[in-house]
Amino acid sequence: METAVIESPGLSEEQQRCLDLYDEEDLQLMALAEAAKGKGLNRVEEIARFFRAAGFSRLGIAHCVAVKDAGLRLEELLIREGFEVTRVDCKTCQLPAAALTEGARGIACNPIGQARLLAKADTQLNVSMGLCLGHDLLFNKYSRAPVTTLIVKDRTNGHNPMLALLP
Repeated sequence: METAVIESPGLSEEQQRCLDLYDEEDLQLMALAEAAKGKGLNRVEEIARFFRAAGFSRLGIAHCVAVKDAGLRLEELLIREGFEVTRVDCKTCQLPAAALTEGARGIACNPIGQARLLAKADTQLNVSMGLCLGHDLLFNKYSRAPVTTLIVKDRTNGHNPMLALLP
């Protein structure tokens, strides 16, 4: 995609070079992000506002089985807001873990399968919830729709990695 040609008087050359990195689609996402902000809104409320401002109707949720209850609550909330929601957990397809990683046991997480199922549902925005590090990278790589993260997996800190940065 080509970058947008935007001339903004008063910008330094470096600022103009940075601005030139944004194409029309990027600028639309920036405008939607601005529209989603609201004093006192939590992240779930911002996601709903973003979704509504974009004129979207189909939202996807890719979650870890460890946060299944939170995934169900998000699905219920968004359905009540009038959105069409497709939710898929990480164990989709029930792949044996040893088929993907030598010596692994149990059922494997399947982030590429999650992305493919949400693409099949033609979602317009996907929410990642608690996917393992690496699995989240694969899900984001293969997702056809843009992805926002609601929950990051952190087994030690109750899925709040910011706690590891506090003194």
